[in-house]
Amino acid sequence: MVYSETKFSKYQFEISFSNTSEDTVNRTKIRFIYTIIVIVCLFAVSVEAQNGQKILNLEDYGRWSRITSTSISPNGNWVTYAYRPNEGDITFLIKNLTTNIEISVLSGTRPVFSNDSKWIAYIITPNEEERKKLESAKKPVINKAELRKLSGGEAIVYENVSSIIFSDDSRLFVVKKVKSDKDAEHEGTDMIVRRLDSGIEENFGNIKEFQFNESGDLLAYIVDAADKAGNGIHVFRSENGSRLPLDTGKFDYERLAWNKKGSSLAVLRGEKKDGYVEKDNYLIIITGLDAGTGETIRYNPSMDSYFPDNMTVSERGAIRWSKDNTKLFFGIKEQEKEPEKSEEPIANVDVWHWKDVRIQSVQMRRADSDRNSTYRSVLNMNTMRFVRLTDENMRTISLTENSKWGIGRDNTPYQTDVSWGGSQADYYLVDISSGERKPIVAGLGRPIGASPDSKWYLYLKDKKIWAYHIESGQTSNLSNNSPVSFVNENDDHPYEKPVYGLAGWTKDGTAVILNHEFDLWSLPLNGAKPVNITGGVGDKEQIRFRYFSMDSEEDFIDTSKPLLLSAYGQWTKKTGYYTVSIGDMPQEIIFEDKRIGRPVKAENADKIIFTMQTFVDFPDYYVSDTGFSNPVKFTDANPQQDEYAWGRRILIDYKNGKGVKLQGTLTLPPGYEEGKQYPMLVYFYEIMSNRHHQYSMPTYDDRPHMSTYASNGYLVFMPDIVYEEGKPGSSALDCVTSAVKEVIKLGYADPDHIGIQGHSWGGYETSYILTQTDMFACVVTGAPVTNLVSFYNELYKSSGNNQHGIMEKGQVRMGTSPWENMKLYQSQSPVHQAEKISTPYLILHGTEDGSVDWHQGLEYYNTGRRLGKEVILLSYPGEGHHLSKKENQKDFQIRMKQFFDHYLMDKPAPDWMVNGVPFLKKGSK
Repeated sequence: MVYSETKFSKYQFEISFSNTSEDTVNRTKIRFIYTIIVIVCLFAVSVEAQNGQKILNLEDYGRWSRITSTSISPNGNWVTYAYRPNEGDITFLIKNLTTNIEISVLSGTRPVFSNDSKWIAYIITPNEEERKKLESAKKPVINKAELRKLSGGEAIVYENVSSIIFSDDSRLFVVKKVKSDKDAEHEGTDMIVRRLDSGIEENFGNIKEFQFNESGDLLAYIVDAADKAGNGIHVFRSENGSRLPLDTGKFDYERLAWNKKGSSLAVLRGEKKDGYVEKDNYLIIITGLDAGTGETIRYNPSMDSYFPDNMTVSERGAIRWSKDNTKLFFGIKEQEKEPEKSEEPIANVDVWHWKDVRIQSVQMRRADSDRNSTYRSVLNMNTMRFVRLTDENMRTISLTENSKWGIGRDNTPYQTDVSWGGSQADYYLVDISSGERKPIVAGLGRPIGASPDSKWYLYLKDKKIWAYHIESGQTSNLSNNSPVSFVNENDDHPYEKPVYGLAGWTKDGTAVILNHEFDLWSLPLNGAKPVNITGGVGDKEQIRFRYFSMDSEEDFIDTSKPLLLSAYGQWTKKTGYYTVSIGDMPQEIIFEDKRIGRPVKAENADKIIFTMQTFVDFPDYYVSDTGFSNPVKFTDANPQQDEYAWGRRILIDYKNGKGVKLQGTLTLPPGYEEGKQYPMLVYFYEIMSNRHHQYSMPTYDDRPHMSTYASNGYLVFMPDIVYEEGKPGSSALDCVTSAVKEVIKLGYADPDHIGIQGHSWGGYETSYILTQTDMFACVVTGAPVTNLVSFYNELYKSSGNNQHGIMEKGQVRMGTSPWENMKLYQSQSPVHQAEKISTPYLILHGTEDGSVDWHQGLEYYNTGRRLGKEVILLSYPGEGHHLSKKENQKDFQIRMKQFFDHYLMDKPAPDWMVNGVPFLKKGSK
């Protein structure tokens, strides 16, 4: 229906029949209304027929697909991708980019290529109908796998599969089966090893873990059988097919770990003694496996005087070798006696004490993590010296690349409920060989990290960039001679501002490269003057340059070669890639009025795959060389979009009341007529204009979809919001109303038919704006914070934290507590301003919301109800912060659109909006 053709005022209608009898008027009114409806419908149909396009609505969403399971073969000749529709089964495709040969597989996922690019394997999941049947019958959903030779031939199928892998040398393919007897105490299952050249397969029984060494010629595996019969660690040699037992016995073997060279293997061997919680584990270390000798070292912690009393080497922590193979890192844990069993009932009580370092709710949420936490330790292989690296205070340590040093972090002096955005800690340099600690810096909130050559540790303090030289212990100020600050002052949270980011460390070891707002700067480690390596082009043209590497394993930035830069136009929203050589200006490679995704490179070829999208263009995949030359689209996920009227986007520039320059992205309906005013939906959160080129995917969730509303004749506007400390609601009000006034001034929007919607933080903002202005005809608010005073002491149930941190320093940005400034909190609380509401509003909230407690929505509903406001609460039992059940997502999408259609399109209100739904009628049609 076309909006501008459906407005008839009551006054105009009555004048038309002022001199007619009442019966005649009634009959004539009915005929007139019917005629108007027919004319309007015919007009809408004629417009649709003329354009040959349909209006997009909820019932069409099932036709839309996302793209998943993308990968490119090492030689760059093959790609995989899957179309995952909103309704129906996944279609997985394997395509040859040269011949365009395409293989289609139903419900394929998790593809993996062999390194020689001759084979592909993938998992097959049950289709949607089968999965629903299994789930309803409470039966396990079992996957299978397929192995396929890319040169042709039938796929080889393996049933009941849990994991698949190729050896790095592309000789072997391994399939591990699902545990058949879930009640069995042992964890071992069948494993099939297939020789890819001959097709010969071997079955290995009762396999718990397996892992190839880096070269792929050795396969280590753990046997875990019933009654521990035959348990042990073994190695299979791909060259001759031999199986070598390395250590066996009636023990539990866990945590396989190869060294980098692939010559040595470590594993835990242990048993649980009656009356104790933790297993007593030995470290089994086998060296010389590449030479075929296999010397075994058994480290028994109970025989080591350096090993702490009442501790054990724990299988709860990972085992990792140092790169030079001289150190073995693992976790240790306290050994505890099992609690004595009592026949008497034990009280179920949680003691919330004011001295608790972490609030009880956090302890509850992190109980499993805490139960499995260990203390990092090391065994120095050359001396067999054990060293404990972390303890109760310094629980975390990050290792340098050479594993000679560790950077320890102790936050115990600074732990508080208000910590947010860079919590403080004391940092120490730890000598891995001895465990000796030296202080680096106290009270640090913004660490940056260690250099890949293990010589420097970088951090931000007092708005300066500091480099700590690890060997000498000397600290230098790298930004002292810089003409710019590297602190992101645009961050409007009331905490210590972060840096714009680390680009990387130069390969020659002389400098570190940091991001500024738009440009990249090289900061010499000798303290010399920093150099703008993008020549100020970023700042001048307002293009944000960032270093980008196509090598996922790159450690350093090689400044002797041209650098690849991603590029984002701050005000144009263009994206793409540039290249720059040190001393020259950046050169454009590709920079378009689109959102260009991160490229993925074929490991052994000059080919990349990447996405490009706009509001109109779905993010399909393209292939090109690494210079982005002549990109070719090889996916087409949603060809049906051509059948639908879609709309387009433009950018709107405006200023808020403080004079800050901002932008918004405005979606125009299809067939937009210049000078005509349209109803408008405004959707916001924080910065939204960066979504200008984001495709509007029709999907089931709890947000308004811009493509749908535009297709139905709406403008949809997403403005930017920036914040003033302590005034989050007022800031949102200022920015949003300033933006909307600009759109009205430009002649796009009908000022009498504008609605707003926001969810979560956007829900708070919409709820506050509702109390401050009558600019909007209706408001929809989802999962909103509505009372900052009560919300301050509620829990973020998903993490267990209370809301103090997010309120004072995080997203809410109050900068103070309610007791220090209660009037400020009340002034920014929708509930405390609710008497000013003059607009109908609709609230969405799930009763099990783990982020914003459901009572916040209920409080706003009850406040509005008591004050006689037009308020409806859509409460979804069992749902969280976002609706997860498809039936609920669809229900809300329908109700939200009906709400907006009534107030913004003058359509009749459905009965649930007029009369509500009695509880006893819930669920009835």
